[in-house]
Amino acid sequence: MISRVLASDLPRHVGAPVRIAGWVHRRRQLKSLTFVIVRDRSGLAQVVARKPAEHAADLPEETVIEVRGVVTANPQAPGGVELTEPVIAPLGEPAAPPPFDLYRPKPTATLPTILDHAPVALRHPRLRARFAITAAGVAGFRAALAERGFTEIHTPKIVGSATESGANVFGIDYFGRRAYLAQSPQFFKQAMVGVFERVYEVGPVFRAEPHDTARHLAQYTSLDAELGFIADHRDVMALVRHTVAGMVGAVAERASTAVSLVEAALPEVPAEIPAIHFAEAQELLARHTGRDPRGEPDLAPEHERWLSAWARREEGSEFLFVTGYPMAKRPFYTHPEPARPAYSNSFDLLFRGMELVTGGQRLHRHSDYLAALAARGEDPAAYRDYLEVFAHGMPPHGGFALGLERWTARLLELANIRQATLFPRDLHRLHP
Repeated sequence: MISRVLASDLPRHVGAPVRIAGWVHRRRQLKSLTFVIVRDRSGLAQVVARKPAEHAADLPEETVIEVRGVVTANPQAPGGVELTEPVIAPLGEPAAPPPFDLYRPKPTATLPTILDHAPVALRHPRLRARFAITAAGVAGFRAALAERGFTEIHTPKIVGSATESGANVFGIDYFGRRAYLAQSPQFFKQAMVGVFERVYEVGPVFRAEPHDTARHLAQYTSLDAELGFIADHRDVMALVRHTVAGMVGAVAERASTAVSLVEAALPEVPAEIPAIHFAEAQELLARHTGRDPRGEPDLAPEHERWLSAWARREEGSEFLFVTGYPMAKRPFYTHPEPARPAYSNSFDLLFRGMELVTGGQRLHRHSDYLAALAARGEDPAAYRDYLEVFAHGMPPHGGFALGLERWTARLLELANIRQATLFPRDLHRLHP
């Protein structure tokens, strides 16, 4: 039996008989010829059949077929070759029509139509390419951290208490007991610093926040890292820069065809990403935007956009660290600035107008945790398992988290995060 050849490999087989298999991407019937474009995971292949062509004219688009033929050079065909003298055989039933024409260069459907029919709609090469880019970014994340001696971990997504500061949680019935879907692996990855020193995780997180915006999801994929024996949050920022550069490099290397297909412009990650303190950022915004955000504990989306434009204009960078967010806005485990304890040793990384990464230095002394919880009026008993780790000795440490879908959306400059999500889960969508 002849081994299957992928469409992208056909130029290496000119003059030879081959077997390809895939989906009928497009079919054109002329007077004396039938052209069938076959799509597989690597790209497109053109099949040229003389009439009559073994049911080629009767195969609906998206039908799965196998084609045996001879590879013939043709500069006008995809990849510069085509299959001639074909024998075409369906590998399944004739396909039902897709929700929109998948053969057109750009999708013609609305976002709701694409999301409603995602298992078929994502076959469109431009839509599929986004997720090839996502996969390359994850590979770059893993490689960049492995290069620095990090260990990949996998932590529970069902937890027994809803204690982490920040978002609301999804409650579930766990064999008759109340449990929750994890908001993040934060507590677990900190604990594992005490085991491995440097850890990372790629996994789902859940936020029961009733947002209905173009930048929020109820479930997304979080890329987390945590490392010990740091001096302060600046060591974490340096790691973020190294990791993001690795992700961009992996996309350029592993997904160059997909990048070209979606016409994306990959950013240059500077050797040192510019940084501005939160208080200085507020001063800039007050002077130049006509709105005074001073006194606010966080940046509004329009302020993130303005600061990103400022960094690109003044620093030549599409990335900007904003450091020193007020402690009032950060979780209780955040380390305060030693000289200005109202501010924190934390940061956000802005990229193309939006917060992409949140991170910082954590508290590491057991007594500091007890004091931080007392200051917020919280009962340490609710954090018993978490606090036990720090009673047994933990080094100064910190880490960060990056939302994968938001990363892809910003990288490709998509208008809605759902365009970078295979099967979005949000305020309204639970299917497919």
